[in-house]
Amino acid sequence: MRNPVDVLIRRVDPEVPIPSYGHPGDAGVDLVTTEAAELAPGERAVLPTGVSIALPDGYAAFVHPRSGLAARCGVALVNAPGTVDAGYRGEIKVIVVNLDPRESVRFERFDRIAQLVVQQVERIRFHEVAELPGSARAEGGFGSTGGHAAVEGWTGGNRYASVVSDREGQ
Repeated sequence: MRNPVDVLIRRVDPEVPIPSYGHPGDAGVDLVTTEAAELAPGERAVLPTGVSIALPDGYAAFVHPRSGLAARCGVALVNAPGTVDAGYRGEIKVIVVNLDPRESVRFERFDRIAQLVVQQVERIRFHEVAELPGSARAEGGFGSTGGHAAVEGWTGGNRYASVVSDREGQ
């Protein structure tokens, strides 16, 4: 096991708890909101977490949704995962949306709303070329590996396909 990465944290709200892992082995620490909010079906809001961080160079933090909120309440994150760059020093905020078609969802101060995963990231350097080297996949994308029923003549857009063939192993 590697040593933990040291991350500096500043409480924007002095009462907010320091983010922590819920269980041993968890990948993300829980983020809470510092403001109460109620979202009607289809509404979204930007919720503050009360913390800002300073990541070491070569790292980024990613704000992921909480599966329990998604399953129980239909809450999702609009830009999941949200990216916190190493140079960002502002308060971490979370863009939540209520996808439930009928019920409102209410957040209270210090409710857990997301999880923060810190990862090492590589710096890249682009090299422009006239042609890319070949691969087995080539330009196949958007379902080219199967796993979803094909819609004849589909070229994108809002066409629906059945997942029955996946379930039946076809």
